Parts: sequence; structure tokens; C-alpha cells
Amino acid sequence: MLEKLSIRDIDFKGKRVFCRVDFNVPLDDQGQITDDTRIKATLPTVRHIVNNGGKLILASHLGRPKQGPEPRFSLKPVAPCLEQHIGRPVKMAPDCIGDKVAAMVEDLAEGEILLLENVRFHAGETKNDPEFAKALAANADLYVNNAFGTAHRAHASTEGVTRFLQPAVAGFLLEKELKYLGQALAYPDHPFVAILGGAKVSDKIAVIENLLDKVDTLLVGGGMAYTFLKAQGRPVGKSIVEEERLDLAKELLDQADQKGVSLLLPEDHVVAPEFKADADHKICRDDDFPADWMALDIGPQTIDNYTKALAGARMVIWNGPMGVFEFDAFAAGTMAIARTLADSAARSIIGGGDSVAAVKKAGVESKMTHISTGGGASLEFLEGKTLPGVAALTDK
Repeated sequence: MLEKLSIRDIDFKGKRVFCRVDFNVPLDDQGQITDDTRIKATLPTVRHIVNNGGKLILASHLGRPKQGPEPRFSLKPVAPCLEQHIGRPVKMAPDCIGDKVAAMVEDLAEGEILLLENVRFHAGETKNDPEFAKALAANADLYVNNAFGTAHRAHASTEGVTRFLQPAVAGFLLEKELKYLGQALAYPDHPFVAILGGAKVSDKIAVIENLLDKVDTLLVGGGMAYTFLKAQGRPVGKSIVEEERLDLAKELLDQADQKGVSLLLPEDHVVAPEFKADADHKICRDDDFPADWMALDIGPQTIDNYTKALAGARMVIWNGPMGVFEFDAFAAGTMAIARTLADSAARSIIGGGDSVAAVKKAGVESKMTHISTGGGASLEFLEGKTLPGVAALTDK
């Protein structure tokens, strides 16, 4: 990241600034924003640009519209929310390209803000169409990417636009994400522990392979643990298992062993006969695992093992829950991990998606060192992949 220009390096006075943000916020049936975390996360960058005399043009996607403009995916609810947080007016454009948008940009004074309509209302966005990217760039003098959540996608507003707009620089949020995740991978503090959960091993294969060269301990929970357990010949009942990944799971266990990484798997489980919030449930171990029940959380002995493994850690990366934490009966494992990290002296990096929701549910988000705003992007970064939206920025 240190090799790319950031907004600290730019004089914004009088410049038209095309800034890609991630305002892909959840909306209820009435079109009201139910969680404005992503809007608040971009405020330092927005303030910096407008306070330094930039004419700010904000671009984002929302949802996955397939048929062109769809009212339910409009960014209109974001404008008043941003206005409230920033304490100055936010104008709303009817589109993200075209004559009307150009006229609104022309009218912008220094320190004013224009929010463009959803860039995914145009098929050219996800196709990274050069003509669409050129049209986006036409109204601006320079580019700022502050949308880490979409930096892993080579779309028109994240990658294509940089071919027409230079300099292309990182906003504070993008810079912060890359700093924390990058330092964790390049210069980790030891003991370094990774916690991986979620449903599928296949979603995390590349992450596990990349982390096995870096971590001292790897804790595995969630549905993905049961593919590993079955690969060891242990009973898993009707738990989620990726049969086609059993050989790979064995290979990963062997790799961990060869590299001296302590890879911990559940010893006991909270099991239920069906996937329901109010399902009958009990704790079991290998010798009494019911053949027609499924594991939906890690058990108390495993929680004890995992929290002890975290006790001496100096750095922890967490990506993926330990169980179906959305159901209170199966949330104990995930909540215990969240609380342990909150009380820990370790630098804790929460890698997006469900892990963030879990930390919020536990009420301990303020006690984490860094909470990533990008699920898919943080996952690809942890895999060691180059993110197109970062690679496209201007070198220092």
C-alpha cells in the first residue's frame, strides 16, 4: 500500500473528485437504511475532500440490479443519511452518467457534494466496459477509491475509470484496510492465531493454504470443520460435509502437521435433528454423535480449548462464525470467541461478513483492533491475491 498514492498526497482545491465509495447498505421494505456502518466508515475521506475545497462526486452500487434501473436499488435513501452525518447538503443525481449529471457537476462549488445514482443500473459497470468507464471519468479531474468492499472486482467504477482519470489515489478507509490486513500477513506478531469458520471448506481453501505459512495456530469451526472431521474418520452425523473436498481436507491437515501449525478442530458439538432456531438440541462427543442429527455449534470443551489457544496470542485474524450464531441456541461458540477477543491484548482483525455481524451481536465491536468493511475483498486479500481496485491506483 505504501507504494500507492493516497489522498494525503493530493491538493483537492477546485478539483472535481470522482470518489468510489461503498454505500451498499441494507434497506427495509420501506426503503429505510437499517445499518449505516458503511456510510459512517467513509466520512473521514468525504470530510477531507470537501474541507480542502474539492468538488465531490460520490459513486457507489447498491444491491444487484439485473434489469437496469430498479427503484428498490436506488441510492436516494443514502443522500439524507449522509447529509445528516456530514452536516452539509448532499445533491442527488438522477443517473451516474449523461448530460443531466454533467450539468449538475458543472454547478458544483468547492466543498459541495453530489451523489450519483447506482452505477450498476448500467450493464457496463460489472462488465468493466471502457466506454462506460470513460463516461464516468468525463466529469472529473481525479479519482479516489475508498471502497475496499469492491476492490476485489475489476468493474468500471473501481478499475476501468483509472485508465481515464489520473491520479487515482486511495481514500482513508481503503488505506486503513490495507494497512491492517497487509501488516497481519507481511509482519505478523507471534503467536499469530487464525480463526476460520463458516459453512464451506471450499470458500476458505486458498486462505488456509496462504495462512499455513504464517500462523502458529489455526482454529476451525462452523460447518467447514465437519469436512475435516470426516476426513479424519470421525462421526459427523448429518452435519454439512463437502464430500468432494475430503481428500483436500486430509492434505491440508498433513500440511499443517508438516509446517508445525497447531490446527484445532471441534472435540464436542451442539447438535440438533434439524436446522431450526427452536430445534431440540444437546451436547455430544464422538462416541455419542447421533447418526441422524447435525452439528450447529461447537461444544463447551471446544470453546475451552479455543479460548485457551487464544490466551497468549499477540495477533488474531477471524473470518467466519463457529456455528449458526443467528439462532441463540447455537450462538455460544461464536459469542465466546468474540468475548475472548474483546478481553484479549492481541491485535484482533475481523475479516468482514458474518464475523462482523457476530462481533456486533456480542456488543464488542469497539474492542476489536480492526473490523474490515469488505467480506469478499478481505477474503481474497487473505488468500494473497492482488485486488484489481488497488493495483489500478497510481504508484508513488
